[in-house]
Amino acid sequence: MTAAGRRSRRRIKEGHSMAMERWRPFGLSTMDRWEPFRVSDIQTEVNRLFDNVLGRPASLPGHVWVPPVDMYATKDDLVLTLELPGVSEKDVTVSITGDLLTVKGERRFEHQVKEQDLLHVERTYGKFERVIQLPMAVQADRVKATYRDGVLEITLPKAEELKPKEIKIDVL
Repeated sequence: MTAAGRRSRRRIKEGHSMAMERWRPFGLSTMDRWEPFRVSDIQTEVNRLFDNVLGRPASLPGHVWVPPVDMYATKDDLVLTLELPGVSEKDVTVSITGDLLTVKGERRFEHQVKEQDLLHVERTYGKFERVIQLPMAVQADRVKATYRDGVLEITLPKAEELKPKEIKIDVL
């Protein structure tokens, strides 16, 4: 028996309990379940790889900000709503090319705090770009966008050929 084994037996006899802890690869806590092919993790790694190859600074995992979007259709319009909290309307641009709607912007860190005085920062700052493929043809020259209380609403009129038209039936 080795010296380490004798010390362990002595501790057990003296009333010291010995705890075994399961090895957890990748720093998983007891509450997390390991999923080897979690899509968000794969996407983050692919983005980091391309950022490094293209010479852009790699972002830390979990620090990529993409504004959430809701999309719905009415009789005449396609409507998109994006949440952009903390983003000034002058820092947002909207463009449409074919069936792709692009929303670009930047959330600026404008606090008068020195970096060494920061204790904790969870919100993400910086530039973002959201490209959304539109599910139907729209009239690009009639698009309207409004911004209020951090919510951007984009109204895209449907193309005329997509709008339902009533056809009158003549009785003979």
